[in-house]
Amino acid sequence: MSIRKLLIALTLSASTAWAHPDLNNASKYVTTELSVTGAVEHPLKLDVNDLRQFPLEQQQNRNGVTLRALLDRAKVISSNHNDVKKMAIIATASDGYAVVYSWSEIFNSPIGESVLIFFEKDGKALADDEGRIAMISTKDLRTGPRHVRWLKSIEIRKIVD
Repeated sequence: MSIRKLLIALTLSASTAWAHPDLNNASKYVTTELSVTGAVEHPLKLDVNDLRQFPLEQQQNRNGVTLRALLDRAKVISSNHNDVKKMAIIATASDGYAVVYSWSEIFNSPIGESVLIFFEKDGKALADDEGRIAMISTKDLRTGPRHVRWLKSIEIRKIVD
């Protein structure tokens, strides 16, 4: 199976497994910490104060950190040059919603400049309906499918050998 087909399958399975959360009780989904794990040399556990220590970006009235900056800090493991081309980046919310990016999207395309882990919107901390930490790809044509409320983890996974 090609990497492209595998990424499509991962994306479809992640998005179809998600049910609409109860926004009337959004506080049960709120996350205050983000972990970066998987094929990384330096696993991370970050709260909003930790995220503020990164170079900050402002995109579409949101303040945060690019996913690329977090992955640079965690340092993706690759034993050879082509390993990174086989990596998937899976962002998961506390309600089970998940989205997938390829390493090439983040590090070799304009999308990488726009995937933002954010903690402020319009100059204010995020409300319960977003969680304290969320993620969006601001250059996607439709931002909704890869808008992750209540972001809790980012896992880097080699998907083929």
